[in-house]
Amino acid sequence: MRGNDRPSTTLREVPSEERPRERLLAHGAGVLSDSELIAILLRTGHRGCSVVDLARDLLYDEGRGLGGLPALALLVEHDLPSLRRKGLGDAKAATVLAAVELARRLARAQLPERRPLGNVAAVARYLNLRYARLDQEAMGAIYVDVRGRIISEREHFVGGLDRTSVEPRAVLKEALRLGATAVVVFHNHPSGDPEPSPEDIAFTRRLSRAAAAVGIDLVDHLVLAGGRRWVSLRERRLL
Repeated sequence: MRGNDRPSTTLREVPSEERPRERLLAHGAGVLSDSELIAILLRTGHRGCSVVDLARDLLYDEGRGLGGLPALALLVEHDLPSLRRKGLGDAKAATVLAAVELARRLARAQLPERRPLGNVAAVARYLNLRYARLDQEAMGAIYVDVRGRIISEREHFVGGLDRTSVEPRAVLKEALRLGATAVVVFHNHPSGDPEPSPEDIAFTRRLSRAAAAVGIDLVDHLVLAGGRRWVSLRERRLL
């Protein structure tokens, strides 16, 4: 929990100058905790739960040991059922879903138009927001043309993946179809640990050899674990 998140209370008990919206208007959004910012989006709580407490419950899932905005981004992957279980009606749930989608689009917009794969940190931030999941694994690729611009982004496999049985064919077939000259592949670790497994490394090297054989540059393989947790196999010199 962030240091400036307050203990449970109702907003009626809080002086108006200390309420999230009033504090934002008076001092700017930077002074607010994550919970307070979410509370402004939600606007109201429900019986027995203030809006700040409701926002805090969205951000901190003690049962799963998750916390903060990365946990919220993961939660909404399950969309309305998960948010309803958290006590949100459709209007509040729609607001949260819209806010997270805006964050994803902002992260996508921050990728440079040319040579985006040269900024591995920006790519990883975007992919973590878009593809990190709580309970299933996904593998995909970003394809780049000869001018260094993103042509396409494709999710190739979803579910329990055995990388010893996954062949590079699907990734390379799509690259050839698109006329891509470079590709970055990615997959997530639902465990929250981005450390690449021996199978991840073996697959990456197999893909790298196959890509080189058809004139495609495998720029990187990113292992995602949500939030700021990710590993570049290129930086680890594992390609």
